[in-house]
Order: sequence, then structure tokens, then C-alpha cells
Amino acid sequence: MAKHVLVVTGPTASGKSALTLALAEQRGGTVINADAMQTYDAFPILTAQPTPEERARAMHRLYGVLPLSETLSAARWRDLATAEIERADVPILCGGSGLYLRTLMQGISSIPAIASEVRDQANADWDAMGADAFRARLAERDPEIVARLKPGDRQRHVRAWEVVDATGRPLSEWQKQEGKPAPYRFKIVLLAPDRGWLRQRIETRFDAMLEQGVLDEVRAVFDRKPDPRSPGLKAHGAPELFRYLRGEITLEQARQTAIDHTRQYAKRQMTWFRHQLTPDVVANPAVEKFLDKIEV
Repeated sequence: MAKHVLVVTGPTASGKSALTLALAEQRGGTVINADAMQTYDAFPILTAQPTPEERARAMHRLYGVLPLSETLSAARWRDLATAEIERADVPILCGGSGLYLRTLMQGISSIPAIASEVRDQANADWDAMGADAFRARLAERDPEIVARLKPGDRQRHVRAWEVVDATGRPLSEWQKQEGKPAPYRFKIVLLAPDRGWLRQRIETRFDAMLEQGVLDEVRAVFDRKPDPRSPGLKAHGAPELFRYLRGEITLEQARQTAIDHTRQYAKRQMTWFRHQLTPDVVANPAVEKFLDKIEV
């Protein structure tokens, strides 16, 4: 019989971690991270990772396990998560990185490994050409993928170029290949809060992070002068607080911009969930008590 895996997902700040912790305590489960930014070790407060007290209440895996500079692809996360699922008696995935979850549940195309030299050259080209020219060059080889990418998304543009350059086939074609789904029975719980409730939660959470010392956390990373290309620096709030530390904006401006960007991200997440996910349970965390309704 296929192993059962519970998945708790939803937009940022919707209460996924609290629900998952309650489920893990109730059922003796292991919480497995499915949030891209929470895999990095530098910003535990900023990325709302479980506190030491919460980790003491239940087993948590894949939180803060990578340095900022390391790239975590959906395929690599799938391998890491699969290993943790196999170890756990009651695995509970928690996170809002929809692409990661889809990669696990539906499979991923087998793109050949790309040599580091190709990636290094692609990054050098981005620096030399600039974002617009790089994007235009990529559009000549893979217009479909370019149409799906935000103009300033260096990591994904570089990835798309390295794939087409190394394999001769566009990334968009590779992605259309059917992958092999993981051999588990997934039960998906989607938290779908009211927009106004979530907007306030995002603001309240960021203010709480400021009170908890997130500025010192970010300053410690800023002072190390990390490579600006590091994927882990994309954590919501990090770019804005870096600008404050460089003296470019005030702390209040950094705060408001970070909150606005996080709200925009939450909106994009909900759009993705509506079109890409078929949940077994949909609940509004603002009004519902549904812990006992969730059956694995």
C-alpha cells in the first residue's frame, strides 16, 4: 500500500506552520519543509522558520539546511523531501512553494545535469549583457519560457539559457515531458483565507519580526557582503532591508515595501493554487476550526 502523505499549503502568513505543528503533535508526525526560502540558514526570523520551542514539540526537517549561495531546484528539493518522507512514520509537508509540491506529486522531466562551466558562463553573460539583452537572446531560443518569466528574474533566466545552450532543447520543451509521480497517496489541505484578513496578517507578522530582531539578523548577513546573486537573498523583506542598510530608503519605507511585495506574492500564490492544485480540504483559517476534520 502506498504511503500516506499529508500536505498543508496556502499563501504566506495563512497559518500553515501552526496547523501543521498541531497535526504533528496530534498524530506523532514529522513536519517536512516545502517552502523554498525556509531551506536557507541565514534568515530564520525573516522566513518565519519554526522556533526552537516549536521544533522541540515535533520533529522538523529541511529547515535552514542550505547556505545562502546554494541553488535549490525543484528537482533537488524533491529528492530531499522524498528521503525525509521515507524516514517519517507520519510525514506532513508544510509550505507554499507550489512548483516544489507539483514536482513531487506529479513528477518532473529528466533534464540532463548541466556542467557548472555552462552555468558560470550564463551568469557572466547576464552581467556583461544586462538583463534586457539576455532576456532578448533567450527569447530567440525559448520564447515560451520567456513569456512566463518576470523580466528581472536572473536565476530562472540563467537556468533557461543554460538548459537550451547545453542540451539544444528549450527548457519549455523539457518541462512538457511527463515525469514520474512520487509513489505516495497525498491528501492536500489548502488554507484559503479572506484577502483582507491575510493582508492584515502579513503586516502584523512583519511588525512582529521587527520586534523579534529581524533587522539584526539581516544586518549580520549584510555585513558579510554576500554575493548578490545568492538565491537565498530573495527572501521577502531581505532586499528592502538591505536597501535600508545601504542608506537608500528609511526603515519605514523598507517596512511598507516589504509588506506590499509580500501581499503581491500571496496573491500570486492563491492564483496558482486555484489553477494548479486540486485540494482535498479547503478551509478559511479566519473563521474555521478544522483540525479534527483532516483525515489522512
